[in-house]
Amino acid sequence: METKQENIIRTDYSEVMQKSYIDYAMSVIISRALPDVRDGLKPVQRRTLYDMYELGIRYDRPYRKCARIVGDTMGKYHPHGDSSIYEALVVMAQDFKKGKTLVDGHGNFGSIEGDGAAAMRYTEARLEKLTQEVFLGDLDKNVVDFVPNFDETEKEPEVLPVRIPNLLVNGAEGIAVGMATSIPTHNLGEVVDAVKAYMKNNDISVKGLMRYLKGPDFPTGGRIVNKDDLLKIYETGTGKLRLRGTVEVEKLKGGKQQLVITEIPYTMLGANIGKFLNDVASLVETRKTTDIVDISNQSSKEGIRIVLELKKDTDVENLTNMLYKKTRLEDTFGVNMLAVADGRPETLSLKQIIEHHVDFLFDVTTRKYTTLLGKEQEKKEIQEGLIKACDVIDLIIEILRGSKNREQVKRCLVEGVTEGIRFRSATSEKAAQKLRFTENQATAILEMRLYRLIGLEIQALQAEYAQTMKNIAHYEDILNNYDSMSDVIIKELDDIKKEYGTRRRTVIENAQEAVYEEKKAEASEVCFLMDRFGYMKVIDKNAYERNKEAANGEYRYVFHCMSTDKICIFTDGGKMHTVKVADIPMVRFRDKGIPADNISNYSSADEQMLYVAPMGEIRTSSLLFVTAASMCKLVAGEEFDVAKRTIASTKLTNEDRLIFVGKADEMEQVVLQSSSGCFLRFLKQEISVMKKTAVGVRGMKLAQGDVLEHAYLLESHQEYTITYHEKPFVLNKIRLAKRDTKGIRPRA
Repeated sequence: METKQENIIRTDYSEVMQKSYIDYAMSVIISRALPDVRDGLKPVQRRTLYDMYELGIRYDRPYRKCARIVGDTMGKYHPHGDSSIYEALVVMAQDFKKGKTLVDGHGNFGSIEGDGAAAMRYTEARLEKLTQEVFLGDLDKNVVDFVPNFDETEKEPEVLPVRIPNLLVNGAEGIAVGMATSIPTHNLGEVVDAVKAYMKNNDISVKGLMRYLKGPDFPTGGRIVNKDDLLKIYETGTGKLRLRGTVEVEKLKGGKQQLVITEIPYTMLGANIGKFLNDVASLVETRKTTDIVDISNQSSKEGIRIVLELKKDTDVENLTNMLYKKTRLEDTFGVNMLAVADGRPETLSLKQIIEHHVDFLFDVTTRKYTTLLGKEQEKKEIQEGLIKACDVIDLIIEILRGSKNREQVKRCLVEGVTEGIRFRSATSEKAAQKLRFTENQATAILEMRLYRLIGLEIQALQAEYAQTMKNIAHYEDILNNYDSMSDVIIKELDDIKKEYGTRRRTVIENAQEAVYEEKKAEASEVCFLMDRFGYMKVIDKNAYERNKEAANGEYRYVFHCMSTDKICIFTDGGKMHTVKVADIPMVRFRDKGIPADNISNYSSADEQMLYVAPMGEIRTSSLLFVTAASMCKLVAGEEFDVAKRTIASTKLTNEDRLIFVGKADEMEQVVLQSSSGCFLRFLKQEISVMKKTAVGVRGMKLAQGDVLEHAYLLESHQEYTITYHEKPFVLNKIRLAKRDTKGIRPRA
């Protein structure tokens, strides 16, 4: 019995992983996420449009179910799941996302406010006229290469013969592996003008192109307010656009006014409109502004209309600048003009994109007119044969009547072979031997109908022949003359601009940085409450007085502070987080507060609160810090009066943590308690005053494995009792000792 020999390949695992990952990354980059510079389409978009073309779902025919389109595309060309295909189809039909929609959607295809499209079984679609004529119009003329699909049962175009730089018109966005593309949309008419300018002068600069293509043109309108940055963005292919919404002021009765947002930045599309409304409401709730009385979203199919009703005598300009600063009414759009060019990803300048597209246009036009020329030359050959046949039609009829089969006639017409054919005379046979029609001409003669022998038909044939010769001369001129081909391309571009061009929607200007004067809130005394779950709130001091007993009994921290103050939260991780009192909601006594996690950098999952107090109180105090490793120090409170929201309140050694932070001004003694039950009482003055960056001095000498559990601050004249082993224990009765000594264990 023959043993099968194993083929073991020994290789380094890291090399296999590296190669596999690179292969995967390139597949995602080239075949999924990035558009091709020639047609500006990703593979899923290209395949979906081609499938609709193949299914005959044209702009002048009835809509077809999207489920049919998606299923057919997935089965034939794009085996990557139906959701990705349907999402691509939906985006191509949304006029608020694309400069020019490529698909005509019928049904619920989502809204500008972020509502999703209906399921594909409910929606219908067909090609737009632009797509059919400008993107797919010449596919039957061998203008692009066709490649096998994933299972080699179908052919699909490698690229669509798009006659406009779609990469600029519709933009692109996609995340690949290690790279991403983000190209804004542009105005079709301006893009066409820029292409024409480049064709007339290949040495034109980016600045020269920008005389025609002013800048991005978003379907949502709005304004680009950093015009001076556009040249650098278009020269390098990367940069940031500053976008603003369009705000109008409407006057109401009684001297009131309202701000109306009629256009939004492109980046505010979808759920960000809801976020904008929430941000404005938050500005009102946190008392950042008191000028806004009401917010309403009155947007409809007609367009965006977000209304902010204002108080009398509002400084509208200052409020508008505040909205630019504090909300997404002003936002940035990151430009990264990355596309697949010559089979590899490349960041392209404006001129390079146009250059690549113009090269593609010349290639497509050359292939188109080569195909058309070939067809005209075939017609010429047939027409010449038929005209020649009409002159000797009697001889051809004689050959037909004297032959036994079709092959005999064809050999006679092509080669002049007369054997086996009966002729009426030797003269006819001699004439037949001189016939030299081509194979195609002979076939056409044999298939010619008798009505073509009518005089008028012969004249029509001669006229067709003259037109064919004219077409051949025209096509040869286009193919052999650069200027002629340029004229043809420019005429096509002009026709496209005339039929599909629209006015610019986005205003481009230079605007100053939005500056607003933040109104200083009037300082007032309020009461801060925090429960044991970390929920905090602020109530009016009169409300506190009415509910004083309940407040002191239910809440962990209760104290008065000023509305302009900050609350400091010290944690066992050695951090201090601050929260502005103005950011904490002011509510009624029984209303629930807001978690500290939501409005500060504090995380209840990672840290534990040790001490909470207002900055106004801490600033004039000294604080005692005690760690589990028995390191102690006093720190002047003014050290914590900083602008940062989070700072290190102390320095901790490895594995150490804070167990106590407290105000120590009026206290005279410190008591430390370890986990093993040792207590040590000593005078506070034995602890040094240090910087917050210091580790501290040792408080109690701890046995191996022992740690501090609690620390207490005492006044010498006041008795302080704790529960120890379920019995009351007076801390003041512990023998007064020295710092850095061993503690004592109380008698049971």
